[in-house]
Amino acid sequence: MPEHHNDPTLPSPHFPGSHIVMDDRYAFVSGLTAADIHGTEGDIGDIKEETHRVMRELQRMLEMVNVHMSDVVRVDVHLADLDEIHDMDSIYAEFFEGPNYPARTCTQSPKLFGGCRVEITLMARRPD
Repeated sequence: MPEHHNDPTLPSPHFPGSHIVMDDRYAFVSGLTAADIHGTEGDIGDIKEETHRVMRELQRMLEMVNVHMSDVVRVDVHLADLDEIHDMDSIYAEFFEGPNYPARTCTQSPKLFGGCRVEITLMARRPD
């Protein structure tokens, strides 16, 4: 039976869903933007700062359920402007140990929640 978790430090999801859903093998984390995080109004609009805030929060959320960034196997990134991919990548890469990065999709999604520049979701394998 899946376990559903909402992070008590974040607002309730603005959609009908959970922050994290886990089964016996994987943790699935819903998409997260800077607008989903308390006190980030000043960070919205700068791709590097938004990416850093979102990745730090995703890392913290995983650790809350005893999963780590090294366990991440898949990431979906949505950018408001795909021309900002290199700036986003410069921050994103800091959270993983290369050259063995997770599988990833990156798309342009011009209307992200809260006027944000980036939304990131991930899937991680739970440690045995």
